[in-house]
Amino acid sequence: MSAQLREERGIRLRTAMDQAGLDLLVVTGNAWRSDYLRYALDVTPMEGQAVAFVTASDAWLMVETPAEAERIAAEQPGLKVEWRTDLLARARQALDAARPERTGLAPAHSTPALLARGAAGAGMQAATAMLDGLMVRKTAAEADRVEQAVRLADEGYEVFRAAARVGKREFELVGELEAWLRTQGCPENFMIMGSGGKEVRTMRPPGERRLAAGDLVTTELTPCLDGYYAQICRTLVLGTPTREQLDSYQVYLDALEAGIAAVKPGNTHGDVARAQNDIFRRHGLGEYVTSKYTRVRGHGMGLYVDGPHVLEDVDLVLEPDMTLVVHPNTYHPVAGYIVLGDTVRVTADGCKVLTRTPRELRSAPAGLA
Repeated sequence: MSAQLREERGIRLRTAMDQAGLDLLVVTGNAWRSDYLRYALDVTPMEGQAVAFVTASDAWLMVETPAEAERIAAEQPGLKVEWRTDLLARARQALDAARPERTGLAPAHSTPALLARGAAGAGMQAATAMLDGLMVRKTAAEADRVEQAVRLADEGYEVFRAAARVGKREFELVGELEAWLRTQGCPENFMIMGSGGKEVRTMRPPGERRLAAGDLVTTELTPCLDGYYAQICRTLVLGTPTREQLDSYQVYLDALEAGIAAVKPGNTHGDVARAQNDIFRRHGLGEYVTSKYTRVRGHGMGLYVDGPHVLEDVDLVLEPDMTLVVHPNTYHPVAGYIVLGDTVRVTADGCKVLTRTPRELRSAPAGLA
């Protein structure tokens, strides 16, 4: 990440701390969930826990191994980094020595229990909400980073489509895409997929199943570039689409267009979800947008692959430069599980659709790989 963007985020973070009356912010993370740490210090752990300490004038990091300390110090020479085998105990001591009413601890959902049970744990929800607000309400420079990641997602999907052939195993297909992404400077890609007919009810990590003629092949492809993620959701057919597949797919196309039309400042995530769900209800498919068959109608995009959810009961108000993926992904009783989704950027009077890959139900040759 550029030094300018790192400095910009640091200023926003310390301004928020001052407004919240915090002298100290303690942010935890690990290789599984590092978005809060990346926002605070641009740090991505590779092993063990990491704990960041941020004050109005300083910042430092504690990690669990000397290798982690050496790596991070080399990446950020100006950051104070130390390693401790008793990391959590030392972090708890620092928290206990601070004034709890002026100390923030985050994130609430993944902070180790030893720290969460201390006095600072009482304010975890507020500190987490503060950081969530900063990450959701992006600066123009951050939204630009998501746009760059979208271009990689578009190009990556074409690699995926070109590699999808009858007889190829799912993990071989994904392996070709992952290899290509690494050549493009993409360090990480969250990806799930599905293949088959109407018996397929969801997406999952790739398995050993071999692709067959007539399959619907679905994917959520979510590459990370310069710390920011973007997602594309698409469905293709191996061979010529059937009339049932085309008719079923049209519902998703209409739902996506309705959802994107609802993305504008002042509307909420709930409005975007409702616009998509209403299309399914109009076709007598309301059951398939319930939690029995589907999870969300989209979600935020940024430093994490799955930000605030797009659901009818989510009242997050959209603002310019917020970025999200809109996707009416769910099961269809005639065709099976279908996915379709674009990443968008909220503008002053609506939204900019960042995804450029065509939305129609595309096909790949049914010949053997």
